[in-house]
Amino acid sequence: MGQYDLPDAGGHFGPYGGMYVAETLVAALEELKVEYARARNDPAFWAEYRHELKYYVGRPSPIYHARRWSERLGGAQIYLKREDLNHTGAHKINNTIGQALLARRMGKRRVIAETGAGQHGVASATVAARYGMECVVYMGADDVKRQSPNVYRMKLLGATVVPVSSGSRTLKDALNEAMRDWVTNVDSTFYILGTAAGPHPYPMLVRDFQAIIGEECKQQMPELTGRQPDVVVACVGGGSNAIGIFYPYIDVDGVRLVGVEAAGDGIASGRHAAPLAAGRPGVLHGFNGYLMQDANGLVMETHSVSAGLDYPGVGPEHCYLKDSGRAEYDSVTDDEALAAFHDCCHLEGIIPALESSHALAWAARTAPAMSRDQVILVNLSGRGDKDINTVAALSGITL
Repeated sequence: MGQYDLPDAGGHFGPYGGMYVAETLVAALEELKVEYARARNDPAFWAEYRHELKYYVGRPSPIYHARRWSERLGGAQIYLKREDLNHTGAHKINNTIGQALLARRMGKRRVIAETGAGQHGVASATVAARYGMECVVYMGADDVKRQSPNVYRMKLLGATVVPVSSGSRTLKDALNEAMRDWVTNVDSTFYILGTAAGPHPYPMLVRDFQAIIGEECKQQMPELTGRQPDVVVACVGGGSNAIGIFYPYIDVDGVRLVGVEAAGDGIASGRHAAPLAAGRPGVLHGFNGYLMQDANGLVMETHSVSAGLDYPGVGPEHCYLKDSGRAEYDSVTDDEALAAFHDCCHLEGIIPALESSHALAWAARTAPAMSRDQVILVNLSGRGDKDINTVAALSGITL
């Protein structure tokens, strides 16, 4: 693709992205854009960020060869980027530390966040405790039930968790409420947005904070295999873990980038969360991107076994990468993801998040058709402790 320098000054990735917000938020976003531009060019900011990642988060996260699973499948070798080993158990902490450091630079002492699976909420509560900030987390009421361990973790860390009972009672509605809070308290509050979506500059700054994933992989893979992987694959909801591992590889020839959406009960059923597969462009939560919409343009309700993928939109950079052909996007059903979840547990002794299990399922589906000397690198974006109640219930087990 040549030199890749998106987004443009207006926050656009081709036709996607931008800043579609109420007038009351424009000044706050402009302030954030200016402060991030300063921070982005400040070596001291990045030095502190890297210090926190090393000594607080535990980076670099290792890459692990899933040898037994690869042998069972009989094709390509599967490697896992172990974001599940980060402090708080997922990739989300990479982003919340960066945004909390920005909030501190801007003198904001109160932070708010939205969360689906709860991992971003936990990571936000964690950094708020780390830097002495007040934290309020908005979470869909249905997600509060299915992610109860993470709800308790947030409360232990001192955050206030606000269940959202409107709409589909999931991530979309939590994000709506967080933006309403921000409008009301814009002077004192920093919104730590959890994914590579939303109005500019969020898709860019979340990508930049998550790019540490792919940067590490580019160094680690040659040490492990002598070269870069043939395929890099990650699950895609809003898209932060995927863009984090994709971004440093965009200019690397010969590396396929594959994002995996949640097909739920199947794309044809209509009960899914796969806007890139079955949506069309529209505006939601301050940006233009692929959305799940009905014939009247109303945002449709989504379904996924994984709370973190249960979102009707996808970040604008993924929309651009899809249209440009640089990345491919596929989907995996609930049943396929659950099968991969169990295989990863039984064969590798790793309990993956249900979100990450979608990427694992794609790798397990694809590897047998590849040769044994080819390599698939999967971003294992989080650990599955938070999902054991969901999986147990689907298996008819009461914990």
